Amino acid sequence: MKSDKLPSFKAIHGAVIGTVLSVAVTVALSATLALPVDAFAASATAAHPAHAKKKAAAARVSSKEKSREAASTKVARAKTGAAARDDERPVVRHRRVTVTLNGHHRNVRRVAFEPRQSVGGEAFGLHEASGALMLRSSVAFVVDQNSLEPLFDKNSRSVVPIASISKLMTAMVVLDSKAPLDEPITVSDEDRDFDKNTGSRLSVGSVLSREDMLHIALMASENRAAAALSRYYPGGRPAFIAAMNAKAKQLGMTDTHFENSTGLSSQNVSTARDLVKMVNAAYQYPLIRKFSTDRSYDVFTGKRNLAYNSTNALIRNPSWDIGLQKTGFINEAGECLVMQTTIHGRPVIMVLLDSTGKYSRFADANRMRAYLDTLGDQPRITSADAGGAGT
Repeated sequence: MKSDKLPSFKAIHGAVIGTVLSVAVTVALSATLALPVDAFAASATAAHPAHAKKKAAAARVSSKEKSREAASTKVARAKTGAAARDDERPVVRHRRVTVTLNGHHRNVRRVAFEPRQSVGGEAFGLHEASGALMLRSSVAFVVDQNSLEPLFDKNSRSVVPIASISKLMTAMVVLDSKAPLDEPITVSDEDRDFDKNTGSRLSVGSVLSREDMLHIALMASENRAAAALSRYYPGGRPAFIAAMNAKAKQLGMTDTHFENSTGLSSQNVSTARDLVKMVNAAYQYPLIRKFSTDRSYDVFTGKRNLAYNSTNALIRNPSWDIGLQKTGFINEAGECLVMQTTIHGRPVIMVLLDSTGKYSRFADANRMRAYLDTLGDQPRITSADAGGAGT
């Protein structure tokens, strides 16, 4: 009985095992078919190293090409953006105006005031001139004050804007008028700078004496003080400007022209040779010598106290013996400086115009002094004027 049942049990057992194996194989095949192609590629790569290297190289090339495309797209977009920004910026139109100076017609470049990019000397090609000294100033002229013998000359005949150096002429005209120095002068809206929109510590309504206005105009180059002084001149501002030009003519400044008392106009022009005449004339006024060389000065405006300091860093240097000085700057004129000083026991007049860099005019003055020290009592040096044969 038992022997009859055994074959039947074995048959059933064999059928079950076959079914299980069949299901397992089916599941394995399904999983294999479901794998991504990359899996087979990976296994193939692992099996064939040479093929793997070729595959990696191709991937790197493709990556570089994509990077180049991305970079090109970025540059193109940047250029497009820059062009759009340039289109949005206002176009500054430069034009040349003709100024008549004692019958001579001079072309002067008139430009809109903007953050400093290029200076007047570059407009006139003066920075191309070579000189005996490595000066940052495109115009430099030094003379012996007693003999007016030239000691150094670089572009001294070039007509260029002179900025606040103009205030020396303003001071002479004020003092020549013999107007009371204690007369109160009130700053009005007319004294604001509507040309270049520069600011001022003197608010509208401030009241100072004529003497105090002159003091801070010379020492600290206070523009509203200079503007107010011209407005209080007999006959008003037009008469004051006429007096400035008449004084220039009287001094023999044939290449000089003034449009205002502050120097904020780019049409206040002169040459270094003319400015030597102006500095020498201004030196004859004790008040101009005193006010221009003060280190600091306090004024009361009727509203508050204001402490002013000299715009000339050399005034605070005890190694310098300065008898008169004036600084100046507008975009078109560059950094300017004129001085009467004593070097190696010799009184000299120094003119430095159109220098590049905030402190470069003072560095140029130090270079010039060191150079003149080496000359001793020699009467002159060779001209550095690119267009001149020497002086």
